[in-house]
Amino acid sequence: MADGGWRKTLWDPETREFIGRTRERWLKISVFYVIFYTFLSGILIGTIQVLLMTLSAYKPKYQDRIVPSGLSFLPHATNFDIIFKKDDPSSYEAYVESLKKFIEQYNDEKQTDDRKFEDCGAIPKSYTERGELDSNVGQRKSCRFSRSELQGCSGEIDTTFGFKEGKPCLIVKSNSLPDALKREEDKGKIGEIKYFGFAGRGGFPLQYYPYYGKMLHPNYLQPLVGVKFTNLTMNKELKVECRVYGGGYEKDSRHGVFYVHFTVKQ
Repeated sequence: MADGGWRKTLWDPETREFIGRTRERWLKISVFYVIFYTFLSGILIGTIQVLLMTLSAYKPKYQDRIVPSGLSFLPHATNFDIIFKKDDPSSYEAYVESLKKFIEQYNDEKQTDDRKFEDCGAIPKSYTERGELDSNVGQRKSCRFSRSELQGCSGEIDTTFGFKEGKPCLIVKSNSLPDALKREEDKGKIGEIKYFGFAGRGGFPLQYYPYYGKMLHPNYLQPLVGVKFTNLTMNKELKVECRVYGGGYEKDSRHGVFYVHFTVKQ
């Protein structure tokens, strides 16, 4: 390589080869690989297209195990701990803002479009079928649900959702609701629990279901239940278990269960 052989390896002026190949050979091998990889890409894209043709955009192809809906609540609370001092608005401001932001979508003025929403009656009914998923019905209408149904937990009269008085509200989302369960040692410290929901009942009406997914039900409003704790013992950490009861939920299942800890300081 002392005579500059490495340069000749890159470009040999005598044979006019670049890295051991002439221009014609480089052209042939480039054309080969372009055709080869185009062919492979075509096979891959075709396989994916055929697979997609066998799948529904609205539901899983195989549904051998359907897990029932879970139970969740607002306001958002880190580690499910709600800790605040009722005489200090800054201690519960984040909870109140979380509830306000969520409940705004249930304002009556946002549900006036009859092309998107419909009245589903004033009493609980059975499931409302709105056509098969693969039908030509298109987007489904959503049942109207007014925040005023939550009464003392609507935030319309008491804009702090009870936090200012030390009687906080939770807004619960899911299927149906029983009495909240209290830890044995906390039963005498929780006090009365009030439920507010559809038609003055503490439950989830079935006519709001089934939910057809974001594509077919983009304006869907799930029914809510407001849970108001009216007499919590102050300066104690209290644990409450909320569990959903209904078809598909086993008694000892962990689905449809959440725990929340309250500490109201005075």
